[in-house]
Order: sequence, then structure tokens, then C-alpha cells
Amino acid sequence: MYATWALLMLGPAVVSAGCGMPEADRASEARVRVESALAETCEELRVTYPPRVVHFRAFKRERELETWIGNAPTKLVRLRTDTIAGLSGELGPKRREGDRQVPEGVYVVDRFNPKSRFHLSLGINYPNASDRVFADADRPGSDIFIHGGTASIGCLAMTDPVIESLYTLARGAKSPVTVHLFPCRFPHDARPESELWRQLAEIQRDFSAAPRVQRVEITRSGAYRLRRSRSREAAHDDSRG
Repeated sequence: MYATWALLMLGPAVVSAGCGMPEADRASEARVRVESALAETCEELRVTYPPRVVHFRAFKRERELETWIGNAPTKLVRLRTDTIAGLSGELGPKRREGDRQVPEGVYVVDRFNPKSRFHLSLGINYPNASDRVFADADRPGSDIFIHGGTASIGCLAMTDPVIESLYTLARGAKSPVTVHLFPCRFPHDARPESELWRQLAEIQRDFSAAPRVQRVEITRSGAYRLRRSRSREAAHDDSRG
């Protein structure tokens, strides 16, 4: 059994164009532009700036990306919802290089690129342990980012002004930044149904009931499985009557 929670303990790497060089000036300049407004909003939400915890939720069909923040992983509040300016493919997960699909699943930001061709970018850890079970063994694809600009193939383009805020928040977080990529907001009328969508729908519902950084495992079969506390297990069983 592979625990994505354990994977989240790995510190993200900083990607730069030159070996050993400091982070690009554009990231620092972006921070100066956006942090006053971010700090003011955080104060209104009673969250310390910069937020210790940052969590992103993306919904492909609705073309929305939510940013959730908190002082601790056990309680998050929504900071903002931004329109995804550009994404490619159809509903459904990424399964091979060149399929133009945006992944669907539970991920973590594992690298920062302050010198991206798309202004600034946040890399996610696709393919994760689940993707490696189901995706093409030789060419699953890679280099999936949340980035600036308005067009993308396989990534999420958020426009330059928006990525400046998202990048600044993620860079200031004190814990790994989690990213949940959903096909849509469940329930939905999109077909075909899949076991992956059932798992993601459960994760989505569980977060809506109590917004927090969830503990999600990936089993050897590639399935996502929530790890609930005993108190939440009891509440979940009661809710089913």
C-alpha cells in the first residue's frame, strides 16, 4: 500500500534555469504585486499570512480552480475561485503521453518554476502511484503544471495575474501543497461512469463536509482510499442511516 500522505512529506524542489542560481526576479516581483491584497484577504478570513497550508481543487468541466488555505491542515477556508483560462482534452484521466488529457486524481506540488515559458508554473507529481498502475507503462506522460498564460495542452493555464497569486501562496506554504484534480463537480450527468470517478466523488463529498487536508492512500491496485479518523468514521456510518 502506498500512502500519498507520506509522499506529501517530501519537500518540493525549486526549478531554475541555472544551476545553483537564486529564484528568478519575476517570482519576487510577482510577490510584491500581489501579497498586499493576499494578506488583506487572509486577515479577513482570520488566517495568518502567508498561509501555512494551501490546497487547490480543480474542476475540469466547470473550468474552475479553488484555493483553500488554513493555519493548520485540520481546518481550511476558501480564499478564492478562479476560472481556468485554458485546458485541453475531454473528461477522463490522463493515460499516455500525447493524449492531451489533464490528469484526474490526488496530487502534490513537487516543483516550482520561476522561469517558465508560461510566466510562472507549479508542477504536480504526475504520474503518481495510481497513474503508474493504469497509464501506459512506457510513455505515461509527464511535466503537468498549473501555469500562467491562456492556453495549455495537458496542463491548467490560469493567466499571468492569477498564477502570480497562486505561485506566491504555494511558495509561502509551510507544508506540502496538495492538488485535487476532478473531472467535474459531482453529482454529474457525464458518461461513462468509472471506478476512478466514484473514488474521486467520495473524496469530493468528504472534503465538502469538513474542508481539510485529507489523508488519501493509493492501494497496490491503484485505487484512491480515504483514511478517516475514528470520529469521522462513526459520523460517516451514522449518515448512511
